[in-house]
Amino acid sequence: MSTSLTPDAAIPKFLTAMSSIYGPFPSSPEAATIWTPPPMAEGHRGRYLWTDGFAVINFLTLHKTTSNPLYLELAKRLVTTVHDTLGKTRDLSSRLPGATDDAPLRGGLRIGKVDEEDDPSEDGDGQYFHYLTVWMFALNRMTVVTGDTWYNDQAVDIARSVLIGKFLSNPDSPRPRMFWKMSIDLSRPLVPSEGNLDPIDGYVTYKVLQITNGGKGLEQELIALKKTVNTKWRSYSSTAPLDLGMTLWTAHMLRGAEGEDWADVLAQKAMACPRRLVESKTTLARPTSRRLAFREFGTALGLKCCIDLARQHGLEALPDDLCREWEETGLVPEPTAERKKAMEGSRLAELMPITQVMYASALVPGLFQQQGM
Repeated sequence: MSTSLTPDAAIPKFLTAMSSIYGPFPSSPEAATIWTPPPMAEGHRGRYLWTDGFAVINFLTLHKTTSNPLYLELAKRLVTTVHDTLGKTRDLSSRLPGATDDAPLRGGLRIGKVDEEDDPSEDGDGQYFHYLTVWMFALNRMTVVTGDTWYNDQAVDIARSVLIGKFLSNPDSPRPRMFWKMSIDLSRPLVPSEGNLDPIDGYVTYKVLQITNGGKGLEQELIALKKTVNTKWRSYSSTAPLDLGMTLWTAHMLRGAEGEDWADVLAQKAMACPRRLVESKTTLARPTSRRLAFREFGTALGLKCCIDLARQHGLEALPDDLCREWEETGLVPEPTAERKKAMEGSRLAELMPITQVMYASALVPGLFQQQGM
């Protein structure tokens, strides 16, 4: 259903992108056991949940692709650092409410926004469900690669702790509702509207966790999420490159699974979206100065995970074409000196961590793929 690991030729670019954010890397696996991930340009105290979640999966992909244990140690250290930063209050004085040192994720994880949650910009810290599911999936991949069930157990802890009565209200109704953003302590919604993908993303991620957990542990949550999914996927459409790419990635995880025919249909619906973007000559035809690279790397990742459908739609070349276009601008795999100078102090400079990790994922999807199950 999805592509195999891309040719070895992509790995040097992958490494350059990852090293530009998380490097320089230690020289040995032994040295990596005491490595501290450097603070990123984005994120409170240098950590941002979405970016670090992608990075954990990328390090696991590097480990599997190169057989170098160094990258597995880097993934482990990054997991610990995120739990000890975003799993705590902003002053790092205590775990989030509900969490303990033995169960560090029962209070969820902060987004990592620089501003306080009640900042007048309305773009402050808090918790995003779709960021939490990326982290849950990263922990699941840690278990898949290492065989250590502790990681998936922690993901199940988050899954149970943040959903019913918090991100998801009225679970017993025919159509439960979800909130886009919650406060750091999960006591109140900060954005009460529902994300386009959150219920679908949640259902698929929880299903993956449950499969790894021996088919048990999240039954109540899956029932509530499935009711919402059943009202969402039939009408799916998107013109947003990141949304449609992540939808393709999410749906591909359950394509072919027993009783989950909707995932195949959703993948077909989502695949029609980039086809329309290409044919309309609008979004992807604009100058790169009017686009955001990381969003399009999301498209590329989703297409590679559904490469069989991409071929049917004549889109099999689009992922690498998008990566190549951004390489030619000097933005990736590492910004050129000229690019760095032009970006100084700008929002684009702050977006470089998310841009680089998603570029790497688009080059080599690796452990993002269903084959990693």
